[in-house]
Amino acid sequence: MKASIAGKLESLDARLKEIDAKLSDPDAARDLDAYRRLSRERSEIHPVVELFAEFRRAEGDVAAAEEMAKDPQTRAFAEDEIRAGRERLAALEARLQAMLLPRDPNDDKNLFLEIRAGTGGDESALFAGDLFRMYARFAERNRWQVEVVSESPGEAGGYKEVIARVVGDGAYSKLKFESGGHRVQRVPATETQGRIHTSAATVAVMPEADDTSDLQINPADVRVDTFRASGAGGQHVNKTDSAVRLTHAPTGIVVECQDARSQHKNREQAWRVLAARIKDKRMREQQAKEASERKSLVGSGDRSDRVRTYNFPQGRVTDHRINLTLHKIDAIMDGDLAELTSALAAEHQAEQLASLARAS
Repeated sequence: MKASIAGKLESLDARLKEIDAKLSDPDAARDLDAYRRLSRERSEIHPVVELFAEFRRAEGDVAAAEEMAKDPQTRAFAEDEIRAGRERLAALEARLQAMLLPRDPNDDKNLFLEIRAGTGGDESALFAGDLFRMYARFAERNRWQVEVVSESPGEAGGYKEVIARVVGDGAYSKLKFESGGHRVQRVPATETQGRIHTSAATVAVMPEADDTSDLQINPADVRVDTFRASGAGGQHVNKTDSAVRLTHAPTGIVVECQDARSQHKNREQAWRVLAARIKDKRMREQQAKEASERKSLVGSGDRSDRVRTYNFPQGRVTDHRINLTLHKIDAIMDGDLAELTSALAAEHQAEQLASLARAS
């Protein structure tokens, strides 16, 4: 194990002892916020320290076997023990390195999912609708809740744009690499000649900004407009200014919400989406800065990148960032995304491990 990694693990061991001493103080619970912070930190580093202790025990076993190998009578047995022990050490070290990787603070958060039709007219809107159904089905498989915040239906079906809030444990961690350009190749229902068309849609996955985050929006920077909702909804939407538009002057971000009958509800949702978009913009700017320093296959934050192609005639889905092709398009469009999301997460972790190795 590299000295730098061992040093990090030793410092975590010392920190755990320090936290345990503080938590065992009879007065520790007087400051509940501090107590919760310490308890949360302990739950994060305790598994790492436990695994490091296991690693050190394995080191001791190998050292003992090496001593035994000096005796001709026990050499054969000891060499087998040394070989098995070193394999175990390598496996434990790999696990420790993975646990030392910086954790994305947004992984446990809910998210806003935005899907916009791109080139391709009606077919693009239909594809955007198919993508929304795909993610909604994936959410069902994970027992997450999906709440449509805003929608603009396409003339032939699907969506010109749809925004949804996804609520569930680990939602952002599993969907955060879905942002980017998605392309479809298929024969549209309106095509009489049987020709394959290519259409596109853009997906944005943004972690929800919580009330305790450091994101501060100055109300003076936001213009609030109310107007009458358009589209279906009966007489109510034609008589009241229930729709809300927020314009954030510093970034130029504009958010409209008109799905709810209540102006208060639309305003609340619009502020949530605005906060998420501002946070997302800052994250992508930071990611772009990091990408200029090192090449990143996933998580670059660039929405203009084509990330995936759905080829219906050939029954395949290809993720271009990791060169992964799966021949099960029907299952994927029905929400079976686990193989894709797991592969993207694994690639991202491999990149992080490579960066950790270079920095050590």
